[in-house]
Amino acid sequence: MKRMTCAQLGGPCDLAHEGETADEVIKKQDEHLKAMVASGDAAHEPARAEMKGRWKRPVSAMRWYKNTKAQFASLPEE
Repeated sequence: MKRMTCAQLGGPCDLAHEGETADEVIKKQDEHLKAMVASGDAAHEPARAEMKGRWKRPVSAMRWYKNTKAQFASLPEE
């Protein structure tokens, strides 16, 4: 199990997401951003917009994805 924070994934807070894979953590970040924006948290809106729009730019999206997976892989097991 590894842990990445919302901030490490481009968000504004230090909420930690745990998962066995980078994909699990990215999915939890997406769910967190959706929930925070739905609850009216304006601080999370830019990160949510970035997450939603990321795949409109496939080259930069893949760069972000590969960088995030590499960062996750370098983390220690908890």
